[in-house]
Amino acid sequence: MHQIVGGNSFNATMDHSELDPPTASKCTSCKMSEDFSNYWTGSIYFRSPENGTFKRIPQMANGRLNGTLLEQEGGITVYYMRPFSGTNKKVTVMPSGFRMLTGDPTLRNKQSGSLAICHRCLAESERVMGGSGAPCSAKDTAEFPKTPCLGGIRATVIFPSCWDGKNLDSPDHRSHVAYAPGSALAGDKCPSTHPVRIPQVMYEVMYDTSKFADPAYYKNGKQPLVYSFGDPTGYGAHGDYLFGWEKGALDRAMDALGSNCFSETCPVLKLQSGENLIKCTKPQQAIEDTGTNTWLKELPGGMTVQ
Repeated sequence: MHQIVGGNSFNATMDHSELDPPTASKCTSCKMSEDFSNYWTGSIYFRSPENGTFKRIPQMANGRLNGTLLEQEGGITVYYMRPFSGTNKKVTVMPSGFRMLTGDPTLRNKQSGSLAICHRCLAESERVMGGSGAPCSAKDTAEFPKTPCLGGIRATVIFPSCWDGKNLDSPDHRSHVAYAPGSALAGDKCPSTHPVRIPQVMYEVMYDTSKFADPAYYKNGKQPLVYSFGDPTGYGAHGDYLFGWEKGALDRAMDALGSNCFSETCPVLKLQSGENLIKCTKPQQAIEDTGTNTWLKELPGGMTVQ
């Protein structure tokens, strides 16, 4: 059970090496109407401590710099970033057919190194703006929060910023990309094995846990959340990415970043209304109850919690 945003050409059996999302899609759920990429992550469920049934945690809109909520019904906030340090801010935009994955859904323990995928427990006062400060910092954890989150949970996925310059994908969807040395929010250096600096992609996913924040659920070091793929720890969080921008559009945006393109305001790109992007949907392909409005005896797809 995953949530997917972007171009509506996405389907469960697509061959991304042959698919051209800008031409195959009829619409996109992205604010930037030239972006037909696909972005997807797992959903979070509440597991009842009383009877073990599951209810999908609803998503909520993210905040804008002006203190208002984005026009979205859940979804994912996607960032494309240049190097945070160093002098060379130039990046090479990914080619058509490029795909990558970061994280590992089988992980159940904390890994060493910089935190690239994390969860932040938000106070009720942080509901609109989603907290402050850098992502995946000391305020965040790789695992699910151990305390009730009245303002929700902000899940962050930071992708690698270095590419081998040759392969659009790899068998594990990871080996053709790498993180730059140092923190996950990268500088301008890349390892020799992956010398091409690409825009760093980052997701923010906002989950409304306010109705599942009873302190009784968090006693004795326990917490009631589980990812849709059966992970009760949070360590298995991951994100998938398929490039699908119209030719030249992301290049314009990256060149203007910091001067004429910032956050949700980017005059060099075509924008669409919130009403239009919310309309861009497609029918559920695996027909089953996902626990959005009902309680489930098991996770979608029969996934076991382990």
